Formats: sequence, C-alpha cells, structure tokens
Amino acid sequence: MDSSTDPSPKQIQSNFEQAVSLSLFTWPALTLAVQNNWGGPDSEDKRAWFSGAIVDHFPDLSTTPDALKLLRTSKPNEDEPDAETVEEVLLQVMLDEFEVNVDDESGFAVAEQIIRLRKLCAKGKFEEVDDLAKKYAVSKGKVVIFQRGKDQEEEDEWEDESSSDDDEDVEMDEAPPLVGSTQPKGDFAPEVDDDGFTTVTRKKR
Repeated sequence: MDSSTDPSPKQIQSNFEQAVSLSLFTWPALTLAVQNNWGGPDSEDKRAWFSGAIVDHFPDLSTTPDALKLLRTSKPNEDEPDAETVEEVLLQVMLDEFEVNVDDESGFAVAEQIIRLRKLCAKGKFEEVDDLAKKYAVSKGKVVIFQRGKDQEEEDEWEDESSSDDDEDVEMDEAPPLVGSTQPKGDFAPEVDDDGFTTVTRKKR
C-alpha cells in the first residue's frame, strides 16, 4: 500500500475480509477437515461460508464510521468481539459443521490473529495481510497429515508418521472466496515436525 494514500473504508473492510479468509484457510485443523470431507460433500462451501460468518460478527467498517474511529484508538467498543468470543465461534462451528473437536488452542491463536489484523487494517496497515497471503502461497505445496493415533490413554505418545499405514497426505487447495454432515467426532491435536509439516492425530475412543 502507498503510505501517501489514505485507504477508503471500503478498502479497509475488503482487506479485513481477506485477513479472515486467509486466517481460516491457513488453519491446519480446518484444512484437514475440508480435505477429508468431515463436513460432508459440501465441506469447501462450508469453509467459504465460515469465513463470511466470522466477518459478520464484526461491524462493517465500510458502513460504520464510528467503529472505524474507535478501532484507531485504544478506546473500548462493546460492539467489537474479543479474541475469546471469536474463539468460541470458531470452535463451535468446527464442532457443529465439521464434527471436529479442536482442543489444541489453535482456535485461540487464529482468533487473536483475526483481532490483531482487524486493528491493523483499520489503521490502513495491510502489510501483515499481504504477508499472510504470501505465506499461504508458499504453504500450498506442503501437506497436512492425518494420522490415526493410539488409544486415548496414551494421548501424549505420538506415532511416528513414517511408520503408520493410516497416514494420508492432504494437499492444500486454492483459497475459496468469501460467501455469506456427519463424520465421527474425535479429538485432534497437531504437531509440527522439523520440516514444517503439521501432523493432526485423531485419538480413538
């Protein structure tokens, strides 16, 4: 963005919506759920709807100038959800729509990222959104690995991903545009190896 140009509220809102979409699309737990159709055959459509649903929890900065002004200050705004609220929505949608119980605290990390990027967008600072887009472009070649875990009592002991016959490599697709199920439930916990690959382990009941 040209620092001499003051972005319009519409540009700010558009960048925030992109920030939400990228934050969700680079969330390994959601990527894995979509690739495995844990939300049913329309899992990709659900992910696109998911982004729009999160955006809708925030005031539209292109039509609410007061909200935009408050975001540019340190003053509280009761109409703005906090990270804990966004996390609750993220986890509930994952459970309701994809039947995935995310208990690795990654939901809170995604929520915090969305809140931080919103405040930056409000100030016309889009660099982190651009960086996230570049990060996603690079990560498209990597995979999220689904690995069937050991019994739940041994949840702290992870199988070596090279020795499991149940491993399934999942390639990341193109990011979907914003738009406004039944699989067995289970607990998931990711771990990142030295090569930057994320392993999500589903624990048997």
